[in-house]
Amino acid sequence: MENKTSSNFIKNIIIDDLKTGKHKEIITRFPPEPNGYLHIGHAKSICLNFGLADEFNGKTNLRFDDTNPLKEDTEYVESIKEDVRWLGFEWDGLFFASDYFEEMYNRAILLIKKGKAYVCDLSAEEIREYRGTLTEPGKESPYRNRSVEENLDLFERMKNGEFKDGEKVLRAKIDMSSPNLNMRDPVLYRIAHAKHHNTGDKWCIYPMYDFAHPIEDAIEGITHSICTLEFEDHRPLYDWVIKECEMECQPQQIEFARLDLTNTVMSKRKLKQLVDQKYVDGWDDPRMPTISGLRRRGFTPESIRNFAREIGVAKNNSTVDYQMLEHFIREDLKLKALRTMAILRPLKVVITNYPEDKVEMLNAENNPENPEMGTRQISFSREIYIEQEDFMENPPKKYFRLFPGNEVRLKHAYFIKCNEVIKDENGNVIEIHCTYDPETKSGTGFTGRKVKGTLHWVDAKNAVPAEFRLYEPLILDKDQEEEKSFLDCINPNSLEILQGFIEPNMKSAKPQEKFQFFRHGYFNVDPKYSTEEKLVFNRIVSLKSSFKMNK
Repeated sequence: MENKTSSNFIKNIIIDDLKTGKHKEIITRFPPEPNGYLHIGHAKSICLNFGLADEFNGKTNLRFDDTNPLKEDTEYVESIKEDVRWLGFEWDGLFFASDYFEEMYNRAILLIKKGKAYVCDLSAEEIREYRGTLTEPGKESPYRNRSVEENLDLFERMKNGEFKDGEKVLRAKIDMSSPNLNMRDPVLYRIAHAKHHNTGDKWCIYPMYDFAHPIEDAIEGITHSICTLEFEDHRPLYDWVIKECEMECQPQQIEFARLDLTNTVMSKRKLKQLVDQKYVDGWDDPRMPTISGLRRRGFTPESIRNFAREIGVAKNNSTVDYQMLEHFIREDLKLKALRTMAILRPLKVVITNYPEDKVEMLNAENNPENPEMGTRQISFSREIYIEQEDFMENPPKKYFRLFPGNEVRLKHAYFIKCNEVIKDENGNVIEIHCTYDPETKSGTGFTGRKVKGTLHWVDAKNAVPAEFRLYEPLILDKDQEEEKSFLDCINPNSLEILQGFIEPNMKSAKPQEKFQFFRHGYFNVDPKYSTEEKLVFNRIVSLKSSFKMNK
């Protein structure tokens, strides 16, 4: 696996740190909160952290920042492990923030003894009011000058469960007039009488993320704590915690731009809302930008790693066109996927001059761009299915497919000519009668005449019924999202389900097998709804896009 990252400012910092001897070994970490499934933005962070460590022969820890028992679940823990491994990475150490709760508690005691933390009785709303604004300094809490002894007593009683949720918090004593609002006596601990997925009922006080995170990094000896830009204003607090808690290791926090994609949302809160309100059929819905959703849709680890490498690492936020992600799955599958034929909207064609009982086996290449994939045999008989859109009774000019009196080539087979149209009582076309020319068999070198249209088809006698799921972007008008709820931007046509047919040789296809259906695009066998009786295919991506990569 190719792990090397392209040159970027983080990589340059690491090179300099190794050159100057600041660090002898690089240790990074990927620290998700287990409160939802990972999405493509997390994939970028995974590739960055693991990729940098691999490139410099360092280590990467997988650490779960499980400091909020109200939102966390072991389901999310297991899904995150699966996603990291599926992307092709293996962690050196597996840790939980909850592994360090005792250490964090002792460091909080140290802060209290140093006069750097105090127990505050203000409510969350009052703390916000006292905090001030960007232009006005905050006000000191009336509990800010409690004695060390009183704070130690109250904090221990908080730990022992004597107070209700929200009744008291532990706050850092820093500077209520700081221009950085994060330094205005931030909350370090809150009370939460909730069962924790890892520690059970042992604790009823839990550290806040900004307090826990730097301590976790320091305990694990992380050299470079890489995070997204929204944490840039938190860096002074990160450094304050490291210094005042007297941590031996002093990690360096470095921020980079997070990934944003067109026509989707990347907020775990919003993604959970889509799941909870049944707009999608789970975190792994193929329309979701989650790693599990992309995997189920049919994206490959290689395509996502290549995408993450290409978009690079920047200091300014920007939005990436979703079509760029699609470009990389096309590039990855074009030499891997079996080229085959499927009919999504069937229209029966009867070849009237073909023998009724004859079934002929025709040779078909599996991938013209990769001859090593060989060939396969496909059956051909008197009745076949073509796409409804490949026939028009009254076509416009330059329509080269099937219409009365016109001749087309059937892929891998013969020329056929439309002679008769059969309709139902409502005037809908239900069947086409054609004749074939036996001299025009594909592969025989026939050069007698040319036709402009080539149609794909499936032998009706041996066709295998299948379901096809076609996807459009889940979110429309993303530019308007700030003005209205993102739920108002959901595309009502994001999923179309069709019933059609596939070649018989695909009957034994397994979940997650990928195919290119002639003219339709790349498809993946859905692992959730496919059964032995009926396969379900998710369209990963269409064959062509207007998107152009910059070379």
